Amino acid sequence: MSDSEHVYVTDHAFRGNVLGGAVEPTFSGALSFMRRRYSRDLKGIDAVVWGVPFDCATSNRPGARFGAQAIRRASAIFDGDPQYPSGKDPFETLAVIDWGDCAINHARLDLVPGAIETEAKSIIASGAYLITMGGDHFITLPLLRAHVAKYGPLALVQYDAHQDTWHDDGIALSHGNFVTRAVKEGLIDPSRSIQIGIRTIAPETCGIEIIDAYTAIELGAKGIADAIHRRVGNALAYLTVDIDVLDPAYAPGTGTPVSGGLSSAQVLMSIDKISTLNWRGMDVVELAPAYDHADITAIAASTVIQHHIQGLAAKKV
Repeated sequence: MSDSEHVYVTDHAFRGNVLGGAVEPTFSGALSFMRRRYSRDLKGIDAVVWGVPFDCATSNRPGARFGAQAIRRASAIFDGDPQYPSGKDPFETLAVIDWGDCAINHARLDLVPGAIETEAKSIIASGAYLITMGGDHFITLPLLRAHVAKYGPLALVQYDAHQDTWHDDGIALSHGNFVTRAVKEGLIDPSRSIQIGIRTIAPETCGIEIIDAYTAIELGAKGIADAIHRRVGNALAYLTVDIDVLDPAYAPGTGTPVSGGLSSAQVLMSIDKISTLNWRGMDVVELAPAYDHADITAIAASTVIQHHIQGLAAKKV
């Protein structure tokens, strides 16, 4: 069939199969993550992508509640062609659905952590791998609780401009102390955990290895990946990517931008090189599209997930 005779099938998000890439115009159709089918049927599903539209724990610019929408929109550029850098369509072998968004009652902030944890547990219980689109970084805490309930304490690999180890009173919701609380609750193993891209100073390290931004840039993608492999080893691990790990030149659309960060290429290359670790879940957080320009930040965030999915597919083959 010639290109002029090719008939595109639109709205793959509702009409397509679970397996197989989607080919439809980038500029039209129902938006899901990488055109994955919207579904709540977990039978035979390898991985689930969902959104958690919550930003009431942010300490600076709000707007991350719209992050999942923006990531879905930006991901439409990934059509059914072979994906870079693997050269393969991950959905030939990896069955992935878009779950939609977590049900959150913003009038009852006290119920939010439990709502996120409960819904995440229901997905993880099926054996599906959970990929979360935030949302501010507080959401990683209930996500960790849900994953640890199934897998036990995890190594945390955190790409971030901030350590998120500020004081925790055990009550307030904050995206700046989720790591402190996770360590207190025994959710993560600090001796196997590592933070990359840090360029602010917090009062505690909690025993976590820190590769600050300038050091990470000097190391390059391979050096970053080697350090992560050494720290994590064969431990079960969780990946959290705060998009502000990127320099504001690459990620203006975030709540707390900090100059001097990594480039999108450096982060993506290192994530590609750590795909063989024993991952049990991941998230991308802190995308605030109201401050974005030309979807720069949303494109970066969606590509982080796209690279991670390629790694999951490679391990399944």
